[in-house]
Amino acid sequence: MQFKRIKRPVDGVLLLDKPVGLSSNQALQQAKRLYMAAKAGHTGSLDPFATGLLPICFGEATKFSHYLLDADKTYSATLCLGATSTTGDTEGEIVATGEVNVTREQFEWALQAFVGEIDQVPPMYSALKHQGKALYEYARAGVDIERPARTITIHRVRLLELAVPYARIEVSCSKGTYIRTLAEDIGKALGCGAYLTQLRRLATGSFDLSKAVTLEQLEAMSLDARDASLLAADCLVADLPQVALDDDSAFYLCRGQSVWQPGKRPLGDVRLYGRDQRFLGLGEVMPDGKIAPRRLLQTQEKQ
Repeated sequence: MQFKRIKRPVDGVLLLDKPVGLSSNQALQQAKRLYMAAKAGHTGSLDPFATGLLPICFGEATKFSHYLLDADKTYSATLCLGATSTTGDTEGEIVATGEVNVTREQFEWALQAFVGEIDQVPPMYSALKHQGKALYEYARAGVDIERPARTITIHRVRLLELAVPYARIEVSCSKGTYIRTLAEDIGKALGCGAYLTQLRRLATGSFDLSKAVTLEQLEAMSLDARDASLLAADCLVADLPQVALDDDSAFYLCRGQSVWQPGKRPLGDVRLYGRDQRFLGLGEVMPDGKIAPRRLLQTQEKQ
């Protein structure tokens, strides 16, 4: 006899330290199983060989996950100098090798060319789509697709350690940055080639690894302890202005109506709270000063 798995209405954000060897979706599914959650989604993929911060949104928190998808990221990356691979990382085949004669000063000087807005060509081994198929599907079939360069921003990149042939760097960058491609481009700038051997995400937006938990730690917890490790859904929009609504305004706004609250506010998205600082969701301040509902939580009881 097969028993149907119980699925709970879990809401919140888990800061997961993804292990090596799992895809982001595999890590998500394991966390979802441990929480017995009905709904979950992650906020930005990590390659299977990469580790580190993978925020997972459960339930109502998934409504605000795009704020983390668009957030800046910080990574620690280890490069192998003097070689290149077909994928730009350890999952590919080594296609060229050479001598490495690079000093720390030369490496740090080369890094400066990558700070700021730069054009980056996405790798063939990526999930970007071309005519409905992921680029990596073409790559595995030996087909090379022309990819237009995309503008990304490297806020900061610094050399942490150089022990030839390996170099470890820390990169703070905008969304859409491929660290594999950055490693290859650094290798080209140094004239020796390079590919990525390790990648660890240290931070996403305002979240970092200091409060992240591993799947092993979650396995050892009780269900109550797992729930206690979740962050509230409004942590995803903590940078937005906050508006406290009176009971009447909250009542009408939760029913889809625009409301007016005293006080001058800038136009745009705001966090909305009702009685006892209960997070209601997001609204938008309109030119006439009214607040229109935009993305609200499902409430069990109407105010």
